[in-house]
Order: sequence, then C-alpha cells, then structure tokens
Amino acid sequence: MSKQDGMNYAPKGKVNRVVDEGEFTFGVAALDHGHINGMTNGLVEAGATLKWVYDPDPEKVKEYREQFPQAEVAESIDQILDDPEVKLVAAAAIPNERSALGNRVMKAGKDYFSDKTAFTTMEQLDETKKVVKETGQKFWVYFSERLHVEGAIFAGQLIEDGMIGDVIQITGFGPHRLNKESRPDWFFNKEQYGGILCDIGSHQIEQFLTFTGNKDAEILHSKVGNYANPDKPELEDYGDATLVGENGATFIFKVDWFTPDGLSTWGDGRMFITGTKGTIEVRKYVDVAKEESGDHVYLVNEEGEKHYHVSGEVGFPFFGEMIKDCIDRTENAMTQEHIFKAQELCILAQEKAIRVKN
Repeated sequence: MSKQDGMNYAPKGKVNRVVDEGEFTFGVAALDHGHINGMTNGLVEAGATLKWVYDPDPEKVKEYREQFPQAEVAESIDQILDDPEVKLVAAAAIPNERSALGNRVMKAGKDYFSDKTAFTTMEQLDETKKVVKETGQKFWVYFSERLHVEGAIFAGQLIEDGMIGDVIQITGFGPHRLNKESRPDWFFNKEQYGGILCDIGSHQIEQFLTFTGNKDAEILHSKVGNYANPDKPELEDYGDATLVGENGATFIFKVDWFTPDGLSTWGDGRMFITGTKGTIEVRKYVDVAKEESGDHVYLVNEEGEKHYHVSGEVGFPFFGEMIKDCIDRTENAMTQEHIFKAQELCILAQEKAIRVKN
C-alpha cells in the first residue's frame, strides 16, 4: 500500500470475521481503479470468500492476483454471474460504466459493490433505482474516506454518543495527489470520470449526511476550475460546494488535485465538525509536520480538550455489517436510500457548478 498514491491506497485493518469460510462468496470484476484492492481487503477481513477475478486486461489481473492469489481467473464476467455460489460482485470500473455493470450484476441475482462515484449522470442513477426495485438486490458504494478511515468512524461514534451535542456545521477538506503521469486516459475525460464534485466530492457529501443525520440536503452553491493543467482541458483540478441539510446543518467542502510533493501521504484529508456542545477535528491521513501516521481525532467539549490516535484501534465495521445485510436482507450498514441520496447530491453539485477557471 502506497501512502503517496491515493489511487492505489488500500487500507488493511483488523481481521474481524462475521462469516465462516465459504459462507459468503464474492467475485471481483473491472480493475480500472486501485480502490478495488481496499474493497477486497475489507471484505476478506470480514470473512468473505474471494473466488473469482475478471478483467479484459491480463496485466491488471496479474497485478491483482499478486495481492489476492486465492482468486481464480474467470474467462468472462458471465462466468462470475452464472456461479450460484457468488452472492456479491465488487467492481471498480471506469466511473461512467459503473452503474451499467451494477445493473447487469443485479439482474443476474447478485448484490453489487461499486467504487465511488457509482454514477456520473442522473439518468444512470434513475435507471439503477429501477433495477434495484425490480430485482430486490443491493447496490453498495465504497465511500472509502469514511468507511475505510478509523478516525472518521471514531468521530461518528463520538457524535452518536452526544459528545458535541447536535451537529450544526461541517467543513471538509479532500485534497488528493494528482500523479498525472500514472493516470489512465479516462481520468482526464469528463464524460468518463464525471467531474471533480461528482467524483471525489461524493466522499464529502456522504459524510455530511451521515454525521448530521440528514436524509436530504440542498446544494446552495458549487464551483469548479482547472487552474494548473491546461494540457488536460477536461480535468477539473479544483472544486467546492456549500450545502444545507433538512435539519438546518450546513456543509462547506473543497476537493482538489494539489497535494504538494513534500507531503508524506497522498492527501491531507481533514474534517472539522461543529456541534452545539463541542467540536471534533479529524486528521485522516497525516498530522502535518508532527506525525506521518493518520487517524488523529481532536475533541473539545465542556469536559476539556482530548486527542485520540485511533489507528488500529477502531477497525472497519462497515464490511462485516454489509455482509450481514446481504445475507439477512437488512439495512444496518447503510440504507439504500442514503447511498442514492449521497450520489444524487454529488451529481447535482456537479451539474450546478460554476466554472471559475479554464
């Protein structure tokens, strides 16, 4: 796992099996984004059995199997979809192809776990909603900047425990390292990646809904620009947005591709959460100039000031909860409504964005 390269950042956590070997089998397809490695880690650590991998590019399959040698190489996606043992298919396709692949998986009677963003247009989202309703299958999305960050998970636990009262405002920062030379062509094609607010902005909006307890929100303002990459005219290297939730909580976030080369990790992701009785700051991946480790949580409330370093302490409960939801047909890990709303809002933020710099 490279801390310098966000595209291939694949966290590893505690093994916390919720099922026995062979009880929940999954396959992997579409290896276009390195997030598939983190998705696989989470599932395997929760006890899922990896059986298949498929991608039309044999080099991608070879690299994947270097990390997960237990995966058999499927000759086609159909070989995975036709296997009655497979309960879920995890995939990290090119963003504008993710929903169509998911629809195909669900129509084959499997649940689907997609990298974010799973949708680049509202038409894709509407079609997938129909397929979910028709098939009864589950469409999961890997919002890794909350689900695979122990500091973010711990912050959610502090909020649930009432440590800062009601959350009234969140400010989010999601910088990423560009690594321009190593990116595939689709990364610079807006039709394929969807725009910066639709893409990495989806992490931010999902966290806002979760931490404020909102089921819906309004996009008040959004903007995007290309400040430093004229050779890639369709790339948006900066974006920000302002939202207000149904309960009045507000959100300001920015995302960009301007991580300096001198930073020890791929991005100084942070979140500052204001409540009626205190504040929480999450320094997700690094504590700049102090510690190269991540998962630092700072809590200030009526009891005083506290610093928690929770790396290796919290784990990643989402994956086990997701597996149990797939087996029991429950919605404890995350509701389908929540997933679709987070995706809808990031598409709306993208659609409404003012372009401030070409």
